[in-house]
Amino acid sequence: MKNVYFLSDAHLGSLAIAHRRTQERRLVRFLDSIKHKASAVYLLGDMFDFWDEYKYVVPKGFTRFLGKVSELTDMGVEVHFFTGNHDLWTYGYLEEECGVILHRKPVTMEIYGKVFYLAHGDGLGDPDPMFQFLRKVFHNRICQRLLNFFHPWWGMQLGLNWAKKSRLKRADGKEMPYLGEDKEYLVRYTKDYMRSHKDIDYYIYGHRHIEIDLTLSGKVRMLILGDWIWQFTYAVFDGEHMFLEEYIEGESKP
Repeated sequence: MKNVYFLSDAHLGSLAIAHRRTQERRLVRFLDSIKHKASAVYLLGDMFDFWDEYKYVVPKGFTRFLGKVSELTDMGVEVHFFTGNHDLWTYGYLEEECGVILHRKPVTMEIYGKVFYLAHGDGLGDPDPMFQFLRKVFHNRICQRLLNFFHPWWGMQLGLNWAKKSRLKRADGKEMPYLGEDKEYLVRYTKDYMRSHKDIDYYIYGHRHIEIDLTLSGKVRMLILGDWIWQFTYAVFDGEHMFLEEYIEGESKP
């Protein structure tokens, strides 16, 4: 039985990340290290800091990452790509050229006899009205088409600089620390969702850039995956056990 891997939030191409080329190479080396061990890899959103496809143009860069993803899918490894709030403007390229399975909404699925609820995490219980408004704008098909009326150079500059400005508002470009079970909105959302969905064993999210592994009941665990900017963390499920790990260069993980 091969492993199933979960990771998120690389924000490849971010103008606010000085080490972005090194970061991409580290991610690619990790994917290469697991390619013979994995039955599936779940990329839970914001793998790109901004991704917008035009009919005949896709964003510059990321060739090492896209090539490695394509190698995995060519080998028969399922690669599931969840759109986040930074890389939702995808219209077929990743599926057709790289072979990923695309998900635009949270998904409930069975993996090795366990039930998983998988989502990027944006919009799930977030109380910020401005974020909720922007999310509706970004997901609006008319607004998406209007964005693509721009020349790709202008569209990419707009998106990348917006994302850079948003990240630099935070101290050191990092997310706020864990707020605790009572205040962390993804925890509150999960506890509420659990009441009407008794069959789910694992809830796994990205988005918050914090590494969390909570036991919420006798059978339910909730994980937030950290990121691939500073933490290089991921979850791995071997069919029986779930582990939250950090990728360290030169170390071999199961």
